[in-house]
Amino acid sequence: MSAPRLVDRDPRIGADELVDAMVPPPMFDGVRFDTYVPSPDEPSQAAAVVACQEFAKRVAAPMAGKSWLRSLFSSGEPVAHDLPGLYLDGGFGVGKTHLLASIWHAVPGPKAYGTFVELTHLVGALGFHDTVARLSGHRLLAIDEFELDDPGDTMLVTRLLSELTAAGVFVTATSNTLPDKLGEGRFAADSFLREIQSLSAKFGVVRVDGPDYRHRGLPDAPDPMTDEELAASAAALPGSTLDDFDELCAHLATLHPSRYGRLVDGVSSVHLRGVHAAPDQDVALRLVAFGDRLYDRAVPVAVSGRPLSELFTEEMLRGGYRKKYLRAVSRLVALSRQSANSVGS
Repeated sequence: MSAPRLVDRDPRIGADELVDAMVPPPMFDGVRFDTYVPSPDEPSQAAAVVACQEFAKRVAAPMAGKSWLRSLFSSGEPVAHDLPGLYLDGGFGVGKTHLLASIWHAVPGPKAYGTFVELTHLVGALGFHDTVARLSGHRLLAIDEFELDDPGDTMLVTRLLSELTAAGVFVTATSNTLPDKLGEGRFAADSFLREIQSLSAKFGVVRVDGPDYRHRGLPDAPDPMTDEELAASAAALPGSTLDDFDELCAHLATLHPSRYGRLVDGVSSVHLRGVHAAPDQDVALRLVAFGDRLYDRAVPVAVSGRPLSELFTEEMLRGGYRKKYLRAVSRLVALSRQSANSVGS
């Protein structure tokens, strides 16, 4: 009996369900500040833990959302420890999402956690004013993978965060790009400089340096399987799926990226036949979002064709989305190792 296919799934998420689902993904259910292990060679990591703990204490304090507003009106301009936002900047694989989820777990509700694309989709599903109404009573909004990839997102998020912080909501975010550099290399950021500066002014920046922990001392991506080995692996593992890579890419184009997580819910392992480099930027960015959702759920990935380390072309890796692609490779190679280890055992 052949394994089921992801391309046969058509996940649906209602508007109310979108709000209820704004919690850390399963992989980060159990993370806390004391489970983050800073590298002794990277002092910024230990400093980041302290900064995040202090921010969480501010958010959890009674009437916390009003304190930075009072500071603004009394002194003319808030200093870093009075700002409503904390922005974790650094390379991929240094534990920024771990720290973001730890902040979320450390503060009482109401609170919301989501990726940048999930937040923009929420606005699309509910409408701007309803989104503000539903989130403005929260203590905290945590945003993972914060990126501004087009002018529309820039305007939307600037306006949304202005409304929410004015209502006393604290915001914390992770990104591979400093807030005043968002959008750089992707669109004409200079045309939206005022909006980008307005957005960055709300965040105190905490730098998290270090090498990618997922690949410290580990080998490169596992060799791809043959098509026959891949099919046998999918058939042998309950809950696995088996898809043709090109068919899956076409299916992803029919779904909003906020539905990719639901697409792989309950899947124990993903098998992709005939993997090759993404043919264009649109496909590549969808694969980034899909890979992030697989990583959130710790779903192993096995492939035939080319290894997952070759998913993006050299030209793509030199472009404005370089950091996104490198993060995706880091995460997907880790998942392919996980699959190889499970097959070996």
